[in-house]
Amino acid sequence: MTDQAWAPIFDAPGTTGRAIRTPKTAELVARKLRRMIVDGELKDGDHLPHEAELMEHFSVSRPTLREAVRVLEAERLVEVRRGSRSGARVCVPGPEVVARPASLLLELSGATVADVYIARQAIEPTAARLLAETGTDEAFDELERIVDEAIPASYESGTFGQTAARFHLRMVQLAGNATLALIAGMLHEIYERHTTNVTQERLSTDVEKYEANYKLFVRSQRKLIKLLRARDGSGAFTHWQKHMVVAESLVLSGREDTKVRDILD
Repeated sequence: MTDQAWAPIFDAPGTTGRAIRTPKTAELVARKLRRMIVDGELKDGDHLPHEAELMEHFSVSRPTLREAVRVLEAERLVEVRRGSRSGARVCVPGPEVVARPASLLLELSGATVADVYIARQAIEPTAARLLAETGTDEAFDELERIVDEAIPASYESGTFGQTAARFHLRMVQLAGNATLALIAGMLHEIYERHTTNVTQERLSTDVEKYEANYKLFVRSQRKLIKLLRARDGSGAFTHWQKHMVVAESLVLSGREDTKVRDILD
């Protein structure tokens, strides 16, 4: 029997890849505290234990502990008020943490409002189906209150665009899928600003069209809520898909090439 020649598992040192870096002690402490926040051991609004207690618990020095807290502060997981004796406070972030960086990337990439609407058309009908199939009566009640109370009030005050955008966002959030909700939250500011601009323009130039769009939107919302309460996932998906197409034609007409950066300036 001849000896088998085995191929080397790794290349010679220094030829490819990067050296494995051992995490700093501060990073390990930050990782542990981060996991405690994710797991709910530390909740939104809680204050971290005093420095002396944390230093003893992790067997680290004060500079190392403070470096770990700065890591979490940079991640927007804790808030440190300088001069406060209460220490760092846990701040569970919302979509706004990623919304602005995401908007900046869209601006830099030259994305248009049409790009954003296409993404929303991929998200919202699916969320409507999920909400119909798994949503609670409390969720349906909340959406109905927006239609019955917030929407009419916003129409009278000339802020219909903002409230319409809020309805879209809450519908996705209430569907219970964290990933869809996060993406919707990232796109919300862009959608809200554009919708607000369009509705205010219509209000000042074509009151009849503004009123017609308002009535159409409310009828569509009420139909969606009826489908949600009937637990008709397929019907909710199809209806909201059509709603998004109509909304796009109303809000994007002649504005498809508007750049995201022009909205957020």
